[in-house]
Amino acid sequence: MNMKEKKSAFGLVELLIVVMWLGIFAAIAVPRLNFAAISKQQAETTAWKIVTDLRLTRRLAISDAATNSKGFDLNMLGEGPYTGFEIENADTKAIVVTHTIDPDVSVTGDGKFKFTPLGNLQTGGVLQLTVSAEGKSFTITVFPATGTVKCTEN
Repeated sequence: MNMKEKKSAFGLVELLIVVMWLGIFAAIAVPRLNFAAISKQQAETTAWKIVTDLRLTRRLAISDAATNSKGFDLNMLGEGPYTGFEIENADTKAIVVTHTIDPDVSVTGDGKFKFTPLGNLQTGGVLQLTVSAEGKSFTITVFPATGTVKCTEN
């Protein structure tokens, strides 16, 4: 047999050495991954979920004004930091929806948002919530006269 006709292939030992090196590189790389970025994204997601549900609460209060004179409430659950929130029909006390907040995300601030059938807040002052995780923070502000909801990154 001529040397040029000889076929070469990787042997089992070479294959095991390559797999071992890949394992070593993976063991070094995984602890260095930035999992804080995931928590930051969870803070943003939670902030926008609360904003969306505050707007839903206001819309429900306006749309049911003919049959519901008390409006709808968004109530934060737990002792600050909050563990979740729910939307409640203020007239019937029925819970429309309930959401939990990820334990890695801290939500603090005002705990009760009462929207009247006109869409404004029943309270006199501006209400705020702060949503934060891993150095990323958002402030949710609800203006009483109009019920407008605003979210800003701090």
